[in-house]
Amino acid sequence: MITDLLVQQIESYLPYAPNRQQCELLQMLATFVLDEHNDTLFLLRGYAGTGKTSLVGALVKALAQLQSKVVLLAPTGRAAKVFARYAGHPAYTIHRRIYRQKSYSPDMEGFLVGENLAKHTLFIVDEASMIANSSGEGAVYGTGRLLDDLVEYVYSGEHCRLILLGDTAQLPPVGQERSPALDAAVLKGYGLTVWEYELREVARQAAESGILSNATRLREEMEQVPLPMPRLRVKGFPDVEALSGEYLVERISDSYDRVGLDETIVITRSNKRANIFNQGIRNQILYREEELTAGDLLLVAKNNYFWGKEYKELDFIANGDVARVVRVARRTELYGFHFADVLLYFPDREVEMDARILLDTLSSDSPSLTREQQEALFTQVMADYYDLTTRREKFKRLKTDPWFNALQVKYAYGVTCHKAQGGQWKHVYIDMGYIQQGAALSLDFYRWLYTAFTRATEKVWLVNVSEQFLEQPL
Repeated sequence: MITDLLVQQIESYLPYAPNRQQCELLQMLATFVLDEHNDTLFLLRGYAGTGKTSLVGALVKALAQLQSKVVLLAPTGRAAKVFARYAGHPAYTIHRRIYRQKSYSPDMEGFLVGENLAKHTLFIVDEASMIANSSGEGAVYGTGRLLDDLVEYVYSGEHCRLILLGDTAQLPPVGQERSPALDAAVLKGYGLTVWEYELREVARQAAESGILSNATRLREEMEQVPLPMPRLRVKGFPDVEALSGEYLVERISDSYDRVGLDETIVITRSNKRANIFNQGIRNQILYREEELTAGDLLLVAKNNYFWGKEYKELDFIANGDVARVVRVARRTELYGFHFADVLLYFPDREVEMDARILLDTLSSDSPSLTREQQEALFTQVMADYYDLTTRREKFKRLKTDPWFNALQVKYAYGVTCHKAQGGQWKHVYIDMGYIQQGAALSLDFYRWLYTAFTRATEKVWLVNVSEQFLEQPL
C-alpha cells in the first residue's frame, strides 16, 4: 500500500505517462526505497531516450516532497551541474562529498575517505560509467580506487544506501574495457545485495528525435557479432546534419551567435585533432592572435590538487573541468617552460580563482605534459632546493611549489570524447574525418560515437562524414 502511494507520488512528477518498463522500474524503485535492509544497492542502467533522466528526477522530487534525505553526486563538476538541473536538487562531485583533507603532519598529505555522518540517507550517483576503480596519480584521494571509496563511505553511514545510474553503451573509464560501477558482479563483491534494472525501451517521443534515434541504432548495432559498419540516419531529421568542412567555420560561428560558446562543442577522436580545431576556431572565428586572452575557454588537462585547496567550492580541479579566462596578469618564462598568472572562472562551480597555468600544453598534441617534459620540469625545480639536505624535505617543498604545480590546460572549443563525457551542449559538432574502416568496426568507436551523439540536447553536425557511415547518400 505504501509502495503504491510512493509510485503515485513519483508519477505525479513525470511529464508523461510511463510505459511498461518504466512502470516496472517505478514499482521496483519504490520497493527499494522503503526496504529496511542496510546492505542493499540499486543499479539502474538506462540507455539514451529510455526516460532514465526524467524518472530519476521524478524520484528525487517525490522523496524531497516526503522529506526523505537524498544526496546527489556525480564524477565531475559538469556532470553534477547537469544532474542538479534535471533533478531540481543540489548535486556535488563525489570527491567533494566523500573525501576530507588529512591533518597536517610531515608524513601525511592528500585526502582520506571521510566519515559519513548522514543517517537514513539515499545517495544517488549519476554518470556512474565514468567511475574508475584503478589507482592513479599516486592515490592522492583515499585508496585511489574511487568506486571502493564511494561504497565504503556510503555504507559506513547509519542506514545509508546507494543508487548508481549509468549507461553501459557509453565509454568506460580511460584504460578500462568496461565500467566497474555498472557491473553487478563487481558490486556484489562488496558484500551487498544488488537490485538491478535495465531500461531498454525507447520512449515514443525520443524515437522522433534524430539524435536519440541514431543513438538507439548505434546501441543496438554494438550488440551484434560481428559488428556491422555504423549506419547513421540524417535525412528526415532536422536535428542531425552532415556538414562539409568548407562550411564548418560559418556554422560554428552561427552556433556561437545563437547559443553561445558555452553551449557549443566540437568532439574529436584524438588530442591532435582537437588541437587542429582549437587553432582554427581561435584564428578564424574568434580572431585571437595572442596565445591567451581574456574570454578564452580552457580545459584542465590534468588533475590539480594545489590551486583549488583554498576554495571550498572546488575541492580539487579535475581533468576535464572547463574554465573561462577573466584576466591574464603576467607571463613568465622559467625552467624552459612558459607560464601565465591568470584569474579563472569555473562556470560549473560558479567560482573565480587565481592560478598559474602552463602555456606549453595549450597547443601540444599530447593530453598533458609528456613524461619527458614532466621529468625536465621536476629536475629543474628540484635544483632550486639544492640547499635542503634530505630528499624528503625537497619533496615537501615541491608539493607547495607554484611553478611545479601550475595548472596544465588546453583550449576547450574542441575536445576528446572522454573530456566531454558527463556534459551536455545544445550544439555538438562530431569530427568524422579521417576515420579508417578498421577503426570504425570496433566497440571503442561505437561507444565513442554513441557518447558523442548523446552529449547534444538540440542538434548534431557530422563533420566531414564519409558516405560509408550514412544510411542514404547525400
